[in-house]
Amino acid sequence: MTLLLARSILESLLEPAPCLDALRRGFTAGDGGTAARRVITELPGQGTATALIPGVIEGIPAYTVKVNAKFPGSRPALRGVVCLHDLATGELLALLDSATVTAWRTGLAAALGTHALARPAAGEVAVIGAGAQAELVMRGLSELREVRGLTVFDLDAARAADFAARHGARLEAPATVAPDPRAAVRDAGIAVLATWARRPLLHAADVAPGTHLTSLGADQPGKAELGADLLEGARVVVDDVHLAVEMGVLAGAGLDVEHAAGTLRDLMCGQVPGRVRDGEITVYAPVGLPWQDLALSWTAYTAARAAGVGEAFDFLA
Repeated sequence: MTLLLARSILESLLEPAPCLDALRRGFTAGDGGTAARRVITELPGQGTATALIPGVIEGIPAYTVKVNAKFPGSRPALRGVVCLHDLATGELLALLDSATVTAWRTGLAAALGTHALARPAAGEVAVIGAGAQAELVMRGLSELREVRGLTVFDLDAARAADFAARHGARLEAPATVAPDPRAAVRDAGIAVLATWARRPLLHAADVAPGTHLTSLGADQPGKAELGADLLEGARVVVDDVHLAVEMGVLAGAGLDVEHAAGTLRDLMCGQVPGRVRDGEITVYAPVGLPWQDLALSWTAYTAARAAGVGEAFDFLA
């Protein structure tokens, strides 16, 4: 039997703390998804189809295959499924809503990278792009450090205002809306960008020394959030160096592998340092890896089994 886990069920099951633990273990376990493939196909019109296969983590007896459709003009912009399979038999254990899994694994993995690279005292956060991924970055980051203030920019002013009000109340911290990305980051020690931008939103002159920036939007060819001049002067950490050069933040800026200080896995395993100087600008810019889907999917699946929730379906009937 296959367990069907819709968005509402996943959101009732998932909590940031255990998911952060699952991702932390994934970053430091074995080789993770180094042999995995990420395939992106442009569709006619405004959409893309993406497949991430397989997601594997040492110690988890399952693997994932994820297929997404991305249509930036739609709500939700991402639709698809994550297939969770038994590693020994191939049995389809569960089908999970990929938009939820992707938002949780991307946002919480970004929270880990943000916390690792930002100055210890940084507590003023700017959010540029007030969508699902930024939502989870904020939820994860507040588990890891104190957030003392929030400034939000989004092309949809009402969405920015709602994001600021909700998170300000949750954090019991002042939260405001900014008129543009540059104003949002002016007094921030941490900036989180999660947009569909095709042109850089921030350049070197816009960012104060010591700022950390997490850029989630530059995850496929043609997307860019940070200018090349900013990246050239920053310490850049990614989740996969090859993919960062092929389709991620370094590709968009015309930079090569030598400009990556390392991966977040390298940093978390103590193989490379994070922030070297208090005044340097740091950047975490992941593309997202298949094993992260497994970390979240396995966490959700085991929680669903324990709670007795989800619809069981027999594809072989």
